[in-house]
Amino acid sequence: MEKKLDPSHLDVAAFARDGASLEGQSPLAALPRLLDEQVAGDLKAGLVAWRLEGRLVPQSGGADQIWLDLHASVALPMQCQRCLTPVLEPVEAERSFRFVADEATAASLDDEAEEDILVISRDFDALALVEDELILSLPLVPLHEVCPQAMPMSAVDPEFETEAVKPNPFGVLAGLKTGKS
Repeated sequence: MEKKLDPSHLDVAAFARDGASLEGQSPLAALPRLLDEQVAGDLKAGLVAWRLEGRLVPQSGGADQIWLDLHASVALPMQCQRCLTPVLEPVEAERSFRFVADEATAASLDDEAEEDILVISRDFDALALVEDELILSLPLVPLHEVCPQAMPMSAVDPEFETEAVKPNPFGVLAGLKTGKS
């Protein structure tokens, strides 16, 4: 009988020990912080596709390390920063995480380790991790390859009226100056 794995309540140690993998698709509405990043318009976001793989990495003279590999992607409507219209941006995240026993160990290893260090849990919310990684993978400046409408490239507004030259107030004061020193 195959175990039913819930990505919102994952026993990471058992998942890695079994070398298990889990994949699925979630509606964007299930990830509210990522949902906040989309712009309203005609473009619709795709489903969030994700895949999790657990693995143990043997260590000489110690316990095996627990790892979780994450792959996630979504097409997210965002605002083009050039033309300010919606653009469908592909967002992808691919990360590996090593799990340790407690916060103190994670804090001590975090500065020296190249990989991301997380604290192990029997009730780990992997979907929240998927959401976090996709948010971190968002483009800083979403842009169309070619904007759908021509953008004005002029910095001058034809309706801008030039103001009459005002006299320099210090020049007026200089004119009031008398010949006394």
